[in-house]
Amino acid sequence: MTVARTEPLRTRAVEGLPADFVWGAATSAYQIEGAVAEDGRTPSIWDTFSHTPGAVANGDHGDAACDHYHRMPEDVALLADLGLDAYRFSLSWPRIQPGGKGPANARGLAFYDRLVDELLARDITPWVTLYHWDLPQELEDEGGWPVRDTAHRFAEYAGIAADALGDRVTHWITLNEPYCSAMLGYYVGVHAPGRRHFPDFTKAAHHLLLGHGLAAEQVRARAARPAEVGITVNPVVAQPFSDAPEDVEAARRADALGTRLYLDPLVHGRYPEDLLADLAPHRAEPPVQDGDLRTIAAPLDFLGVNYYFRDVVRPGDEPRGYRSVPQTDRPSTAMPWEIYPQGLTDLLVRISREYPGLPLYITENGAAFDDTRAAVDATGQIQDPERIAFLAEHLQAIGRARGAGADVRGYFCWSLMDNFEWAYGYAKRFGLVHVDYATQRRTPKASAEWLRDTAAACRQQ
Repeated sequence: MTVARTEPLRTRAVEGLPADFVWGAATSAYQIEGAVAEDGRTPSIWDTFSHTPGAVANGDHGDAACDHYHRMPEDVALLADLGLDAYRFSLSWPRIQPGGKGPANARGLAFYDRLVDELLARDITPWVTLYHWDLPQELEDEGGWPVRDTAHRFAEYAGIAADALGDRVTHWITLNEPYCSAMLGYYVGVHAPGRRHFPDFTKAAHHLLLGHGLAAEQVRARAARPAEVGITVNPVVAQPFSDAPEDVEAARRADALGTRLYLDPLVHGRYPEDLLADLAPHRAEPPVQDGDLRTIAAPLDFLGVNYYFRDVVRPGDEPRGYRSVPQTDRPSTAMPWEIYPQGLTDLLVRISREYPGLPLYITENGAAFDDTRAAVDATGQIQDPERIAFLAEHLQAIGRARGAGADVRGYFCWSLMDNFEWAYGYAKRFGLVHVDYATQRRTPKASAEWLRDTAAACRQQ
């Protein structure tokens, strides 16, 4: 079921969010850009996967997406109208370095040059994500992330990006959600490249983390301005279905594979012992070489945290050992994902205690609802009270986490606009701005105005 509200929430400052809190919105390259074969861009794994019959709902793909490649100034104007401080976007690796090797593609880089300049001209800070899942297909053909060389190719690409944009960009995110890239792409198979081999998942996870460390070195060394470098993770907020020992054990395993597999090496420079014990019977231990963990654990300037829902689990089949239990009696979004703001508070407080000293930013949080142009009102605005309620409740959850000591410094709403939602195609709408995919017309929703006014109220308190 979905949350139902008949009246929009009154805009007010969110308790616990300071005046210098960063307000932003987020997108990713493949989900919005389109122009997949223009100006030298070559295919990514998501081009291949989305054109594989049965891989994506309704046979959708990102060939056109939101046509952001041609409509970028209009979209930056939307950001400015929202009064946002920052915009988190990703670079398309195969647009900047076709094939994942060799020299930079000047025509591809020129697009991001224009985007960064457009943002700065409107006093919007660019936050660049180097990798949001669009591995060049040629590198996948050579083995993809389970192959160690891919981490080194990623570092080379990061250096190219830093050379080109590091005179203006100061906030860099190496990877978005390595859990999804590794688990969903190489074991579950529902994301590109669609492989289903458990040891490939752990190899991919390790090489993604190694790629992060190597890329961070390149950005810091080659950016012309001092660079703040971080990574975005989406920790699995695992809770046992009951107090039964087997359910508690399932939650431990989910936490090991979905949270500590990434945060422990990033912050503590080691993989958890219980995780390694779980992986050993499946010959799936991370392929660590000398120096890897030191590279991975280089100090972070910040940690990006993505949160959408918690995961209630029970025992499941090996090798994972757990399975998710849908909470059908709870309010949910259109995905359908359970709406559970307390999970965000709990997650942020936990990170601040177990991985201390890291400035935190919510780099994605948002919700899909069935809002369409049919919901337009007499003023021409699309009413989405469920999304407003979701955003309000999760911003309040961040305020509570700050009150408990979590150093949360900003919030990026997912997403600026409706877009290609991976394996769900265009069926799910997360945007603050509605996109009519037939005409590419953009129409701000009521939630866009609400977020603008809420941010303004917080700045003035």
